[in-house]
Amino acid sequence: MSWIEFISQPWHWAVSGAAIAGILFLMTYIGRSFGVSMAFKNFCTIAGAGNKFEFFRFDIKEEYWRLTFIAGAVVGGYIAATALASPEAVDISEATINHLKEDYGWNYPQGDGFLPVDFFNFGNLKGVIISIVAGFLIGFGARYGDGCTSGHAISGLSHLQLPSLLTVIGFFIGGLIMTWLIMPYLLG
Repeated sequence: MSWIEFISQPWHWAVSGAAIAGILFLMTYIGRSFGVSMAFKNFCTIAGAGNKFEFFRFDIKEEYWRLTFIAGAVVGGYIAATALASPEAVDISEATINHLKEDYGWNYPQGDGFLPVDFFNFGNLKGVIISIVAGFLIGFGARYGDGCTSGHAISGLSHLQLPSLLTVIGFFIGGLIMTWLIMPYLLG
């Protein structure tokens, strides 16, 4: 088996869980906080926001590791999508496939099998608008909440921070409201 075949195969979820735990232990040991949404603050500082706002005035050299991590994530994602991509559709439940078909008229699988192409494409204005607004709300929420869902759920909870626990509870409540009340209205 070649190394490309080895890394392309499905891996047990515990492998990434152990890797994340190892990174968190290492980051805690060296006194750093692991989080990706903090990179937005870094990009604003690089763009010169520190000239106008105190919040963005800090030594960017202390954040080079985070920017390197972000660049690695982008490059790694590109390599995974182009060189390691599986032609198989993502396995989702039959109930979900039937729900998409019956309630929204979306066929699954389509294309690479990750998104319903019937909705998420540049030819569907409603899908484009929802994606842009959702992206803005996610970015705003990550900065306003001082971290994203993963940052609070993984880093914050592992450091036993009460604000992260409350934030994660809020994420779940918001996710349930979005899934059961708002999304059916937006997509229907």
